[in-house]
Parts: sequence; C-alpha cells; structure tokens
Amino acid sequence: MLRLVVRRLLQLIPTLLGLSVLLFLWLDRLPGGPASAILGEKATEAEVARINRALGLDQPVYVQYWRFLKRIVELDLGTSTQTGQPVWDEFVLRFPATVELSLLAILIAVAVGVPLGYFAARNRGGWLDVTAVSGSLVGICIPVFFLALILKGIFAVKLGIFPSYGRQETGIDATSVTGFAVLDGVLTGELDAAWDAIMHLILPAVTLASIPLAVIVRMTRASVLEVQDEDYVRTAESKGLKRSVVRGRHVLRNAMLPVVTAVGLLTGSLLSGAVLTESVFSFGGIGSFIRTAIDGRDYPVLVGFIMFIAMVYVLINLLVDLAYSLIDPRVRVH
Repeated sequence: MLRLVVRRLLQLIPTLLGLSVLLFLWLDRLPGGPASAILGEKATEAEVARINRALGLDQPVYVQYWRFLKRIVELDLGTSTQTGQPVWDEFVLRFPATVELSLLAILIAVAVGVPLGYFAARNRGGWLDVTAVSGSLVGICIPVFFLALILKGIFAVKLGIFPSYGRQETGIDATSVTGFAVLDGVLTGELDAAWDAIMHLILPAVTLASIPLAVIVRMTRASVLEVQDEDYVRTAESKGLKRSVVRGRHVLRNAMLPVVTAVGLLTGSLLSGAVLTESVFSFGGIGSFIRTAIDGRDYPVLVGFIMFIAMVYVLINLLVDLAYSLIDPRVRVH
C-alpha cells in the first residue's frame, strides 16, 4: 500500500507541472494581456506598462514562468484586486464552507444513490427500477439554479422549515476554531450553533446533490446488472453460499469499482462547481467568491482558483486509487 501511495504521488508531479505550463501559456495569451484583464479595456498604455513592470511581465518568458512556478510552490497566489487581501488567505477563509457543503452533498448522493441503484438493479423492470431510472433522468436534466430556487421557495419561504440564506443566523455568537461551522459547534460544545449550521446546510446540499445522486443511481444500477450475471456469482450461488454473502461480497463489492471512480470525479466537480448553489443561498464559500472574481476580472483569484482546484482533483484521484486497492487488492500490483 505504501509503495502504491508513493508511486501515485510521484505521478502527480508531472501532472501539476504540465497544468502549470498550460495555465501560464493561457494567461500569457489573454487578449490584451493580464494587465488589461486587471485594469479593464479602457486602460492607457502607461498604466498597462506600469502593471507589466510590477508583475514582471516585461521579462523573458522563461523567467516569468519560473517566478510563476515559484509563487505557486510557496502558496503565494498574489493579492485580490477586489478585497486587497492575499488570495490564499481568502481561500482559507472560504474553503471550509464549500467543503462542508460538498461533503454533505456527496454523502447524500452516495447514501441514497448506491442503495437505490442496487435495489433497482435487483428488481429490474419493476416499479422501483422504473421510478429510479426516471427520477435520475429528471435529476440530471433540471438545472441546479432552478432546483435551488424551487426548494428555497417551498421549504424556506413558504413553509419556513429551513433558512433561506447564509451559513448561520446572524444572532448566533458561534466560536470559530477550524472554520467548519458544524465541527466548531461540536468542538466548543455550542450544539445550538452546530444544529443551526446543519439546518443552513440542508437545502444547499440537497440542491448540489441532485446531479451526483442521479449519476450514482445510474452507475450503480448498470454496474450491478453487469456483475450479477458473471460466472463467479453463479458459482458462488451454486456452492450454497448465503444470499447476503453473495450479494455483499461478490456482487456489490465488485460493482463498486466504477462507482468509486464516479464518486471521486463528482466530489471534485462539487468543490469546483458550487458557484450557482452558493450564489442562490448566499452561502459565502469559494463558489460565490469566484463568481464575484469573474464579474470583477480579479486575475490573481482566478489563477489561484484554477491551481487550487487542480490540486484538489489530483488528491481526490489519489484517494480513488487507494479506495480501488482496498476494494480490489489486485490493483496494488499495477
């Protein structure tokens, strides 16, 4: 297992280097250059020249790339042109909110999607199968922002069951330790604050979980249908093994390999794609911050966001590989 982890970590290095080259070349080819992206289209030549000197863009390309790579390694992503704060500090401040939201969303998707897909496959052609397939198709087709507005209008505005915006009520004086509102409430013993944070999470998390849930249901169903007809499953049944053992050890475990891949990719996409959900619910995570950065053409924030999400993706891929090796030990030898 240790050799697998080390090998995968070493493989991540050229991946991140290649991405840094592509990102640098893309930024270098922006219309008007990065200076125009920062100053706007009406910037004068003198202002553009001043920004180019300040950013070192008047140096040779290889010197610019080396400085760019060095800053990324040192986690020096520059200063936000909107807030005037270091980009890394802004991410550290807002990332816990997005992590809480994304983890709850993927937890909902897995906890509901895997059993639903499994039982739909076991009852192929039945009412549960038809309902699961139809529901997953609807879940994929409904835009996230539209579902967010529907849920917010029904459960927050009309019924008043859940809060309609933010991470916590303004009147709650919660102690911040880690930045994760639910965890901080538990660690400090402020259970009311933790419960309030959970209530604020439910509607955004259900909204964000809609597409991953639909994908996981369909993936699990298709994988179980394929595995349950394999020879080793029929052999296990012919040996007289208990049905629960056959379904758990031989069917579900082998069917989880493609599902684990899907869950890994979906988790990465949730962390990077919560822009619309966070905007509708004013959640205050990275997603809403990035939307503001795009509107304001905040160049340093966009650069930091791309590299940050790239690192998240490669780390999630590492976790997927480790999960593969636990489910199927044969993977460890490759």
